Amino acid sequence: MLREKLKKYNLILASGSPRRQQFFKDLDLDFEIRLKDIEELYPSALQAVEITNFLAELKANAFHGELKPNDILITSDTIVWHQNKALGKPKHAEDAFIMIKSLSNTTHEVITSVCFKTDKHLTLLHDITKVTFNTISDEDILYYIKKHQPYDKAGAYGIQEWLGFMAVAKVEGSYTNVMGLPTAKVYEYLSTLV
Repeated sequence: MLREKLKKYNLILASGSPRRQQFFKDLDLDFEIRLKDIEELYPSALQAVEITNFLAELKANAFHGELKPNDILITSDTIVWHQNKALGKPKHAEDAFIMIKSLSNTTHEVITSVCFKTDKHLTLLHDITKVTFNTISDEDILYYIKKHQPYDKAGAYGIQEWLGFMAVAKVEGSYTNVMGLPTAKVYEYLSTLV
């Protein structure tokens, strides 16, 4: 298995996301978690995947000069791209309501970029998944926000939660990407290192 093949490497996941951490556990990979507080700001001219690529690389570059030769640092960033606008994490309930309401009865893209950084190289990959929502009532949006408080999720929703179960009509592409990590692409890339 890949875990055995990667023994000479030290995988470092620089993400506080419980979902990303669980994915690495579920992929049966040995890894450590290292976090840095990064202000996630990007130039306003950037669009779609340019945003997630920029932020994933920004997070990786915060570890510049700290990596040993056998370290592989993994950072990532996810946005919801809807109507030519990036929806990040909501700041409060009103923000979350506006985001979810805008997604109701439409199709949006979930874009995740993943950055792999060693002491010598930096590689970026990304994935895009299209998600179509049914119409969601204001009452259901308010219930979801109150019960699940989706303030740590891009676009103010988790596909693996109640709103995802009752409102998602169609997913085109990687389901795990919508949760914050295109696991198949990550696994495939790590497999190329051995």
